[in-house]
Amino acid sequence: MKKLIALAAWLVLLSTGARAENYPYRSDYLWLTVPDHADWLYQTGEQAKVEVTFCRYGIPQNVTVDYEIGPDMMPATKKGSEKLKYGRATINMGTLKKPGFLDLRLSATVDGTRYEHHVKVGFSPEKLVPYTQNPADFDDFWKKNLEEARRTPIQVSKKKVEAYTTDDFDCYLLKIRTDRRHSVYGYLTVPKWASSERRCPVVLCPPGAGIKTIKEPMRNTYYAKNGFIRLEMEIHGLNPELTEESFKEISAAFAGENGYLENGLDDRDNYYMKHVYVACVRAIDYLTSMPEWDGRNVAVQGGSQGGALALITAALDPRVTACVANHPALSDMAGYLDNRAGGYPHFNRENRMLTPEKVKTMQYYDVVNFARRISCPTYLTWGYNDNVCPPTTSYIVWNLITAPKESLVTPINEHWTTTETNQRQMLWIKQRLR
Repeated sequence: MKKLIALAAWLVLLSTGARAENYPYRSDYLWLTVPDHADWLYQTGEQAKVEVTFCRYGIPQNVTVDYEIGPDMMPATKKGSEKLKYGRATINMGTLKKPGFLDLRLSATVDGTRYEHHVKVGFSPEKLVPYTQNPADFDDFWKKNLEEARRTPIQVSKKKVEAYTTDDFDCYLLKIRTDRRHSVYGYLTVPKWASSERRCPVVLCPPGAGIKTIKEPMRNTYYAKNGFIRLEMEIHGLNPELTEESFKEISAAFAGENGYLENGLDDRDNYYMKHVYVACVRAIDYLTSMPEWDGRNVAVQGGSQGGALALITAALDPRVTACVANHPALSDMAGYLDNRAGGYPHFNRENRMLTPEKVKTMQYYDVVNFARRISCPTYLTWGYNDNVCPPTTSYIVWNLITAPKESLVTPINEHWTTTETNQRQMLWIKQRLR
């Protein structure tokens, strides 16, 4: 295992005081938080200490900092305050007896405005294990569903999108029939030179969570420029050319942007995400039918819900030769029942969403049970300060993968990756072409 750890010295909150972000953007205020272990990791039983500085115009301020300390995504177990001396103080976060993460949540009030920040450190996270059980008939369940979907031949409508076509590649809007009832849309980018004589590897990119258009079909054009055919897909069967207002109305009909993740969760055969997982494999059925495909290389890549779907597709489809996932959602979702962080969409926040029936269904859809089954080389990225897809669940997924794997752990990161990280992931896939 190669493990790359990107560290940074300081963190920041925008002056609105609304939500913590890393790095200042036109802000007069910033937080510096430095754990006394360079990798932000400790063994269970070790005490974790964090030096805290609060600056204005880069000058340390002697303000009072209020703090709470609690397990990852869980209520605080300790509260206190520290008066910064020479603009700094050291806070002892304590320890954990079991593997996991502690979160130090900070706030300071200056001229009536409250500024917040947080920093998480881990305790023996390599020993984290899932709460979610592995059903005995898991493989049979998915084999049956894929076989049933494939009784419907792939049907594709294809329209060239001149607005997204360049001198380097052509862009097409596709509608792909994935089973008897469902279709998905996607933007396909194909290098200009691709042909049945000059063939290319293919990359499937499933989307992050939400009912929304594919807003930036041009954001990953470096794939096509590097010789990849890439399909950036949606999962709801909604034409991305619909108006923003239409997407808002459809989201409202689903009881919110992510309401579909609750739809049918009482029954594994009627859960909404069943056709989504199947659609990802059917999208690969289409990509591998293209005469321009090189006949060998199939990659999947995505972040958050898209990271989850990349891992799921890699487990379901043996044609996948490389998998890249950033901070995967849908991971150990029932983990809250073990009195610790569970995965997005955090069903613990909704009434009656962690019933025995729903938890049983989750077992067939949770990333942890797909992670166990991945056989292709896999690259995983996550950050410790992420409160959307928390580090507890990312580590659980990582710990379960037995295939060749590499990680980029960026402790400072919340729910984002940089353009540089994303481009390096494309190069990682390129280096593993067969």
